Amino acid sequence: MATFSNPSDPSEAIRLLARQLNGIPKELRKQLRPALRAAAQPIVDDARGRASWSTRIPRAISMSVRFSRDPGVIIRVRRSVAPHGRAYEGITGASDFIHPVFGHRDREVAEGTRPYLEPAVRAAADTVLGSAAEVVDQVARDNGFR
Repeated sequence: MATFSNPSDPSEAIRLLARQLNGIPKELRKQLRPALRAAAQPIVDDARGRASWSTRIPRAISMSVRFSRDPGVIIRVRRSVAPHGRAYEGITGASDFIHPVFGHRDREVAEGTRPYLEPAVRAAADTVLGSAAEVVDQVARDNGFR
């Protein structure tokens, strides 16, 4: 059964929950998948709202639940839909990025990042992790685990 000790670092809490999800039997995964998706949906909604200045990034944000390698809820921005999404998120840690000017490939400009996914995760981390742990506990109890 999952336990949630609410570590101060959200990434450590995510790793802890992922380790606990790794050994879940296949039949329980069918019950957990939609519940975990529902628990993480607020992050996706918030990230889409934070990226509403773009026409492509919000529809490029997707979520999946994985129980095999690196188990957990994966939220990603599909590069095929929004190739600029990673640059605007600022995944390199820089506060700006350089790109060519449309129609003038010989010129480059610097543009500031506009993070949308990481702030959404940070804002909802405690709530979502708590909800996910409750979901895992409930499914485990419903299936006879103590």
